[in-house]
Amino acid sequence: MEDDAIGAMLRDYRDGGDGYEIVERDDGWIGISAGGEYYFSGPEEWPEIERRAIDHVEGRVLDVGCGAGRHALALQGRGHDVTAIDVSPGAVEVAEDRGVEDARVVDVADVAEAFDPGSFDTILMLGNNFGLVGTAETAPERLRDLAEVATEDATLIAQSRDPVVTDDEHHRAYHEKNRERGRLPGALRMRVRYEVHASDWFDYLMAAPDTMEELVADTPWDLSETIEPDEQVTDPGGDYVGIVRTNG
Repeated sequence: MEDDAIGAMLRDYRDGGDGYEIVERDDGWIGISAGGEYYFSGPEEWPEIERRAIDHVEGRVLDVGCGAGRHALALQGRGHDVTAIDVSPGAVEVAEDRGVEDARVVDVADVAEAFDPGSFDTILMLGNNFGLVGTAETAPERLRDLAEVATEDATLIAQSRDPVVTDDEHHRAYHEKNRERGRLPGALRMRVRYEVHASDWFDYLMAAPDTMEELVADTPWDLSETIEPDEQVTDPGGDYVGIVRTNG
């Protein structure tokens, strides 16, 4: 990111316990994030589906889009060898300061150049970070690159959400606009803002389980199962975690 808005927010939250980033979509919609507290939370504060998902982690881990390192730190505490990556230099700095042992500034699009083949047993994309595959067009290449740095029996733990599970008229209008221009309904063009900082515009994808299954179909991965909120959760909001395994 040319202007590291998320990094600036995480540094401020680390230093003063305050900070919220703003998400700006290309249709003009503005949303406020969950705030710095979300990025610094411990497992006891995570959504239930994330706590269940990390029980599927095995061996050496690549944490994609690590933020302030909340997942990496929890997995290090369980004895895993974790490499945490993020496109934000500020996020990597904060993750290192919090104790992440191996944090690097790496874009998910560059993982095949950054790591040796077969380096990781688990690829982690929690916090809705399956969205970092970008678009329907870029997703297969990024998924193949992740498979290249994974072992032959690796697991990809990918959190996303069904974008159409909403009553928000602005979101529904955006989904329809996407369909009209040949894009998936959950294809977002967005940037992150914080105080005077604004990131470059980037693509981010919200994918329902059947969409995730379609996106991995022409790659070395297969969607094995999904982890969805307990039935007693009153407002699941379409969130889920896909457990995706190598098929070779």
